[in-house]
Amino acid sequence: MLVIQAEGVTKIFDNGKKAVDGLNLRVEQGTVFGFLGPNGAGKTTTVKLLNGILKPDSGSILIHGYDPVAFPSQIHAISGVLTEHAAMYDDLSAKDNLVFYGQLYGASKKEAVKRAEELLELLDLAPAKKQLLGTFSTGMRQRLSLARALINRPSILFLDEPTSGLDPESAKGVNELIQQLAKDSGTTIFLCTHQLRYAQEICTEYGLIDDGQLLATGSLDDLRALVFNGAKLELKSSLPPDWIPCKVLGPNRYQVDVLDEYEIPTIVSKLVTKGADIFEVSSRQLSLEEIYFALVTQKKVTGKVSEVEAGRSKQYVAK
Repeated sequence: MLVIQAEGVTKIFDNGKKAVDGLNLRVEQGTVFGFLGPNGAGKTTTVKLLNGILKPDSGSILIHGYDPVAFPSQIHAISGVLTEHAAMYDDLSAKDNLVFYGQLYGASKKEAVKRAEELLELLDLAPAKKQLLGTFSTGMRQRLSLARALINRPSILFLDEPTSGLDPESAKGVNELIQQLAKDSGTTIFLCTHQLRYAQEICTEYGLIDDGQLLATGSLDDLRALVFNGAKLELKSSLPPDWIPCKVLGPNRYQVDVLDEYEIPTIVSKLVTKGADIFEVSSRQLSLEEIYFALVTQKKVTGKVSEVEAGRSKQYVAK
């Protein structure tokens, strides 16, 4: 089921800055969707548009079939939002903060207390439930912010750098929870981050944005096909594979682009025939980080951005 649908969405601020430029997005239920780009790329503005906090200057948005500007109450009832600096009350305890927000969503006091206890336990905050929020560390505050975003059992969860300030163990727990929510509950996760390596580990679909323009959307395989539909062969050899284009990585280390894994034995065999000693052979596919920068370069050189939807590549002229 289609949960997020945005068509041609543009947002221009009063200073003339075009923060979002012709955005097209489609996100299915249960997807962990990584919305990726550097600071200032348009990620936060997009989240505000999807939540009805901002009104687009052009284009249309539907969240579960609702226009977020026309029906903000319906959107807020089914969504949870974790921003990098979530606002809560420092002079309330962790539990009281969650109970307060639970009741704001319409839960009874009893229901809100029960849900608060569940989330405090889930996010390893139960021992600090009576502790004032003002005394919390950055990591504890971030986990409580996630608990607040989950208080209403949202069907769509907007997360902005959810592991910011967390130690490795806490970050691992949050990542597992995100994946569990998508898999077991069908929760749609819209995750904003500039950490591409992190996103590659946790997300199932991606939207890459730069300077307000969507560079591409799709699965990792879809995105790889846009840049290079093959793999990188890395060799440590006493001789270079000089009959084909290769990149020198270091002393006796070379990299070759191969279109198919069946090319690898041929390359290695030819090197051996030429008298080369082979010390190491490995192949890898392009990382999300490499794909992103390749698409940014493509936009600068050609003036075009690519959007992948359901495995089909489309070309859009960058404005």
